Amino acid sequence: MRFIILHKTNAHWEAGARPGPELIARVGSLLGELAAAGVLVSAEGLRPSCEGVRLRFSGGKRTVIKGPFDASHELPAGFTILRTQSIDEAIEWASRQAEALGDLEIDIRPVTEPWDIGLGQRPEGNPPHRYMVLRKASAATEAAAAPSPAQRTQLSRLIEEATRPGAHLVTEHVRPTARGRRYKNSRNGVSVVDGPFIETTELIGGYVVIAAPSLADAGRWAERYIVAVGAEEVDVLELEDIVTASSPTFR
Repeated sequence: MRFIILHKTNAHWEAGARPGPELIARVGSLLGELAAAGVLVSAEGLRPSCEGVRLRFSGGKRTVIKGPFDASHELPAGFTILRTQSIDEAIEWASRQAEALGDLEIDIRPVTEPWDIGLGQRPEGNPPHRYMVLRKASAATEAAAAPSPAQRTQLSRLIEEATRPGAHLVTEHVRPTARGRRYKNSRNGVSVVDGPFIETTELIGGYVVIAAPSLADAGRWAERYIVAVGAEEVDVLELEDIVTASSPTFR
C-alpha cells in the first residue's frame, strides 16, 4: 500500500520564506531514513500560491484565478506532476483533464526545485519547471465514485500524449478521506483524528509518498514528519495504484 503524507503551509511560507539550514537538515535526515528503510517513493515541496493559479470549471466554462489565493476547500482527490516550460502549458493540460472529468476545481503550483531554496545553481537558459496539478475532492470522489470507462480512456490517452515529450511525470489518485487520518501538532504533543474530513482550510505545503503495510504504519512516519517539517497539521491519505502512460485505465 502507498500513502501520501501532506503537510499544510502557513503565512510564513506563503510570504516566500526560504527554509533555513536546520530545517533542510531535519527533513533531509528523515528522507534519508525513509530511503534506507525502503519505503520512500517521492517527496516534494510546493512554492507559494502567489506563483500559482486556481482553475474552476463549471458548465464547460473555465475561470482562471491568479494566486495568491485563499484556502477554502483543499481536500485532494488526486494530482499530476508535470514538467513544462511555463505554467500556461500546465494550465492547458489541466484544462484538457477537466474536459474529461467535468466540473471541478484545480490548483496549479510550482514544485520547489533545489535552486529555489539555495541548493545548487539554476540551470542556464529557460529550464523546464515542475508543476503540481491538484484536483480537489468532491462529494462524488469522497463517495469513491470512479470515472466512467470513457473518461478513463480519454485520461489515459492524455497521459500517454504528455508522457512522450517528457511533460507528464506521475498521476496519482487519492482515496476518500474516510480511509485517512489527520495529525495535529500542539504543545501537548501530536493528536490524531480519523477521517472522513469535512474540509481542510489550509493550503498544501508539500508531501512525501511512502509505501507502508497499513495506515497505522504510515502514521508512525507521519508523527516524525510533522516534527521534521515543523507543521501544525498533516493528513495521511491512501493512494490508488500507480498510473502510468501504459496503464489501461485512469484510477
